[in-house]
Amino acid sequence: MSGSAGGQPPAGKDEIPRGFGLWWRAVRPRTLTLAFAPVLAGSALAYAEVGQLNPLILICTLIGALAIQAGTNLHNDAADFLKGADLPVRQGPQRVSAMGWATPGQVRLAAGISFFLASLCGSVLAFFGGIPILLLGVASMLSGWAYSFGPWPIAYTPLGELFVIAFFGLGAVGGSFYLQTQDISAAALIVGLALGLVAAGVLMVNNYRDMEPDRLAGRKTLAILAGPRAAKAFFALFMLAPALLLLLPEGPKGGWLALLLLPLAARLAYRFQTEPRGPAFNRILGATSGYQLLLAVLIALGVLV
Repeated sequence: MSGSAGGQPPAGKDEIPRGFGLWWRAVRPRTLTLAFAPVLAGSALAYAEVGQLNPLILICTLIGALAIQAGTNLHNDAADFLKGADLPVRQGPQRVSAMGWATPGQVRLAAGISFFLASLCGSVLAFFGGIPILLLGVASMLSGWAYSFGPWPIAYTPLGELFVIAFFGLGAVGGSFYLQTQDISAAALIVGLALGLVAAGVLMVNNYRDMEPDRLAGRKTLAILAGPRAAKAFFALFMLAPALLLLLPEGPKGGWLALLLLPLAARLAYRFQTEPRGPAFNRILGATSGYQLLLAVLIALGVLV
């Protein structure tokens, strides 16, 4: 790599984030709602089912989910830099390792701290949820590490979207519901799939935006293997299918409220279809994350009101 770290021009001294601002940027706050939304929806479903929530379980579930998301993002930050994947042509937000604001070792240490915090929360949750929750927690943390590291990093394969649906949709909603009810329901699985599809849409935005640098870095993401036209079709499916899923008879009470977000989903699909790849897709990514959070809020309102 030539030039500054990651091939990007160095920031001015007064522009370099420090302290909390540095690590807040490193964990990519726009994506943290992907961890919050399924916990909100799963916990609301559980409350509607049993009429109460254990506050300790709720707090530990939320902190654990956010810590796994943060740890995954931090590992990805360091791994992309070490693998030479943060090329100058990359259109996404600045990464702290690539910009030289923190060393890969510091970023990996922060990721380890995040996963340690998640494991502490997971220990409490395993006490309440038993073996199923223990296995889900271990699998979630291992997958967060394997997303960027290991012999076959998930981020370098076309399996990223499936990973997101499984862990940030089905696993997060189903686990949150199970911890409060000691049971699982068809409605929880449907909600998990619906929110997981939108989370997969967030990843598709990221991978479609960075198709060229990802290809140069040796990645074979779904966007690259499927091609631009199919990637646009996948994204439209990820945006529009959740509202239809929530209308299923086995779906959550009040699932019809998701129809209120169909115009937003259609607007996002249209923007993905028509806007050129580049920095504009960072705004689409943020809007897609916001759509998932709004969907979770409407699901919670539907089952509680």
